[in-house]
Amino acid sequence: MNTYIFFDMDGTIADLYGVDNWLEYLVNADALPYEIAKPLLRLSALAKVLNRLQREGYKLGIISWLAKGSDANYDEAVTKAKEKWLAKHLPSIEWDTIHIVKYGTPKERFAKTPHDILFDDEEKNRKNWTGKAFDVDEILKVLRGI
Repeated sequence: MNTYIFFDMDGTIADLYGVDNWLEYLVNADALPYEIAKPLLRLSALAKVLNRLQREGYKLGIISWLAKGSDANYDEAVTKAKEKWLAKHLPSIEWDTIHIVKYGTPKERFAKTPHDILFDDEEKNRKNWTGKAFDVDEILKVLRGI
């Protein structure tokens, strides 16, 4: 089975928390911050290394939470916004799997092999991960070293 490389989105590759009044938008069930969040790293550099890794047999995935306390309609809007963000900012990447799940869902449930890698800004997610897990500032360094 191939090794997966998973990414969280908010606070990891997308700067959701850098959007002015992001929390107010979320409380009001407005998905705009998910659409307009700026990238947290040079995505052209990320895409280049991810395309290489995918050619070498690695699988690529997203595991990202929905807004805390959201309802089905807002979940749908946020899911569409996140998918649109990925298509806009990483258009050359063909994701093997995208999991956009309820807030707080344990991300380790989505690990496919004991060798899978997770990049996530949340320490708890990294600690609970069954493979290797890294913080945001290590993304390009780790991936270039594979």
